[in-house]
Amino acid sequence: MKRILLGFLSLLMATALRAENAPDAPELTKLLQDFLAGASKNDVAMHDRFWADELVYTSALGRRKNKADIMRELREETKATPKPEDGTTAYTAEDIHIQQYGDAGVVTFRLVATTDKAGAKTVANYFNTGTFLKRNGKWQVIAWQATALPKESAPAK
Repeated sequence: MKRILLGFLSLLMATALRAENAPDAPELTKLLQDFLAGASKNDVAMHDRFWADELVYTSALGRRKNKADIMRELREETKATPKPEDGTTAYTAEDIHIQQYGDAGVVTFRLVATTDKAGAKTVANYFNTGTFLKRNGKWQVIAWQATALPKESAPAK
């Protein structure tokens, strides 16, 4: 009986933490939107700010990376001279949901990647889940998971 009561109390406490209604949701939403705007321009400083040093990132292609991998790849990309045929990609977030548990937060959203190559636009959608940790008053991502959605799963616009 004691175990059942302890389990029930633990569940109530977890629910109460979630019921905080994510007081930092506006800050996390702005950080996400600022990051996506920066990622659209390969902003190295924004990536460095967003990802925690101990990041574990699982890409939509199933590749596991850490912050050092991401920063190295980004720096290599920014050194290369852009070619017009490569096009540009803008990233935005839709259907953002935030759950906060004290100094930890889980942000889920649909990433929309709109690529423009020579005037032809293509759109790819991904479900993303980020686990954020607040340290020294600053939120950073410690874990990230991206999942590509099949084209037919993309909502109509």
